[in-house]
Amino acid sequence: MWCIAGNLTREYVERMEDLLDLFAKPYNPAEPVVCLDEKPVKLHAEVRKPKPALSGRIAKRDAEYERCGTANVFCIVEPRAGRHMTRATRKRTAKDFARELKRIAKKYPDAATIHLVMDNLNTHSCKSLTKAFGEKEGLEIWNRFTIHYTPKHGSWLNQAEIEVSLFSRQCLGKLRISSFEDLKKRTAAWNRQANRKKIRINWKLTKRQARKKFIYDKRKLQN
Repeated sequence: MWCIAGNLTREYVERMEDLLDLFAKPYNPAEPVVCLDEKPVKLHAEVRKPKPALSGRIAKRDAEYERCGTANVFCIVEPRAGRHMTRATRKRTAKDFARELKRIAKKYPDAATIHLVMDNLNTHSCKSLTKAFGEKEGLEIWNRFTIHYTPKHGSWLNQAEIEVSLFSRQCLGKLRISSFEDLKKRTAAWNRQANRKKIRINWKLTKRQARKKFIYDKRKLQN
């Protein structure tokens, strides 16, 4: 959905149009567009063994469950190529983010630059990489990317949110996953399947449509 909280600002429009211009460019493997988002996952275990499906009856499970902590999934996708790099991690720290960017950079060794779309979470910064890998290596990794931040209250402009939805519906569904190891295994299996099928995201909103939909004049917008 398109969700805008409050009035449009110049910063919101500039970031929105930057992303819409980026998404409208022809596919260029030398400058891949990669989108990243995080999804927290609650781990639950069954208290009582579910009843299997019988002829004419659906499977049943008890409403009671045991809490087994939380985990995180980095939902990462190159939408135009149908390339999925989604991966489960135990936590969502600055160090985990730094490791994911290093992993993405290794996936594109020959890219002139990697356009990275993400929200404004405080860990989404160069500081996370320099702290994790040191000043020299951290800057080298960070400089592999051209960063595109979504506007405040504009995370719907990040195509990784569509990846989150795909992953949630196709991998997690209504399952109760009790351990990080199981989550990691299921995430890896889903990722392999999505890559085999080359599931692409067909982004349709253009800058012209956005201007018509939201009716704004950039020259009159407040900072």
